[in-house]
Amino acid sequence: MHRFCLDERGAPTDPTEGLNGPRLPRAIPKALTEAEIERLLSATEGDDPRQRRDRAILELAYASGMRISELAGLRLSDMDLARSLAIAFGKGSKERVVPFGRQAREALERWLAGPGRPAMAPARWARRADEEAPFISTRGRRMTRQGIWVVVRAAAERAGLEDRATPHVLRHSCATHLLEHGADIRVVQELLGHAAITTTQLYTSVSSELLRRAYDDAHPRARSRSWPPPMSKGRRSGP
Repeated sequence: MHRFCLDERGAPTDPTEGLNGPRLPRAIPKALTEAEIERLLSATEGDDPRQRRDRAILELAYASGMRISELAGLRLSDMDLARSLAIAFGKGSKERVVPFGRQAREALERWLAGPGRPAMAPARWARRADEEAPFISTRGRRMTRQGIWVVVRAAAERAGLEDRATPHVLRHSCATHLLEHGADIRVVQELLGHAAITTTQLYTSVSSELLRRAYDDAHPRARSRSWPPPMSKGRRSGP
């Protein structure tokens, strides 16, 4: 406010000059549980082209942890289904290779096969960018960020998760579940394309179960270990 008065209203000085503003705490990401992820993915089943496409989007988003903009910007040439790898172009046009699992690969293969994307493709492509897009709309256009968001939102409503599931929550869930199952934080940082590991460290705060397991495995007096050690024979148990 004082800066505005100085710049726009002719105030002679800014009494807050040199003061630092308050720092808001960073919110802990709200990941879905593995059971909720299963509900979400199961909410999009079927054999028509649109259902195949939507399932492939959901599976790839959760498996890879890609941002919605990265999913929308993919090209067919960016995906290697034989090796289950994709090239994502993140913030600042930084390129990285991201793996995905068997179920995502199978969903992509079903979508890219004859009854899927080829059946939805137009007789003549309007733009080269549309022809190169792995995910296209029913009109044969490259799916936008908004279009992918609508796919996730519709599946979330069918699964009863409309207040929680978004493309970014799928990214959070991917990272959280990897860490819960023992993935190294540096690997998760590379997968998500975080410039600083402090961003990835937010996910270590999500799961109290992960914290408990790490403590039990590492601390010498953790409950999972035998403590105190057994008394040797002949040793007095007290003063």
